[in-house]
Amino acid sequence: MTLESLISLDILYVAAPIYFAFILIEVLAIKYFKRPGQLGARDDAISIFMGVVSLLSNGAAAFLTLAMLVWAQQFQTHALPLTVSTLIACFILDDLRYYLHHRIAHRCRWPWAMHIIHHSSQRFSFAVALRQGWTKHFTGTTVLKIPLVLIGFDPLMVIFCGGLNAVYQFFLHTETVDRMPRWFEAVFNTPSHHRVHHGKNPKYLDANYAGTLIIWDKMFSTFVPEDLEERPDYGLVKDFETYNPFRIFIHEYLGIAKDITRRDLSLRERLLYIFAPPGWSHDGSRQTSLDIKKAAGVHLASVKAKMFV
Repeated sequence: MTLESLISLDILYVAAPIYFAFILIEVLAIKYFKRPGQLGARDDAISIFMGVVSLLSNGAAAFLTLAMLVWAQQFQTHALPLTVSTLIACFILDDLRYYLHHRIAHRCRWPWAMHIIHHSSQRFSFAVALRQGWTKHFTGTTVLKIPLVLIGFDPLMVIFCGGLNAVYQFFLHTETVDRMPRWFEAVFNTPSHHRVHHGKNPKYLDANYAGTLIIWDKMFSTFVPEDLEERPDYGLVKDFETYNPFRIFIHEYLGIAKDITRRDLSLRERLLYIFAPPGWSHDGSRQTSLDIKKAAGVHLASVKAKMFV
């Protein structure tokens, strides 16, 4: 297979059978081999359903993303060759792009309205990896891919690297794996690191945004190691009380609509209900993740850049 044909693959569709195989293997490992983890058929069914719908909607969204990147390609000053070294470089830079996208998705309510779906399960399993929003390509953060094209990377390579990153992240969603070798934990994102990310414990909020390389969290002071004395409590600060996938999907969007249609709000306050961190309120009646961490006495490296801490 040539490099050109490789980057033309829709790797998410290629990996789909592998996903379902590992979901089954994980269930068997927990049930019959007493591996760590929680079984939950109903929760898994919801996650898989939402994953299938997300996968089906991904085709049209990916086409729009490709169209945007091809448009941006006209502004390239030079094109990088299709080589293994440029593929590796593109993957690393796209992983940094994912870190920024993921951090914004937690610190800005508009993309959080989509991403909250992924965090809505109170379990942590391979099936939860599939619990994705159906509008993830329409949050506006896909524009972060444009600089990669302007640098000189082929649009298909950029999309391929994003898909490869997503495939890697699927395997992070499990409790059956304790720790990877120390050198691996130091450089790469692992199930242990990602369990922290899904925890709603105050000390674990807004941590470990990495896709593949955990070095970004260490560079930008968002890394928190898993504490063996404090198991991550999965889910949301305020968990959903439903298994209805459609209600899960629209929950935060309805919340935004309700907030921005309140009476006696300024235009600035209405915009902040859309773009401020989740939990922001004009009267201080709610708590953002920073408020929760402060109240719990969790040390913050910085509280100045509130949109991105």
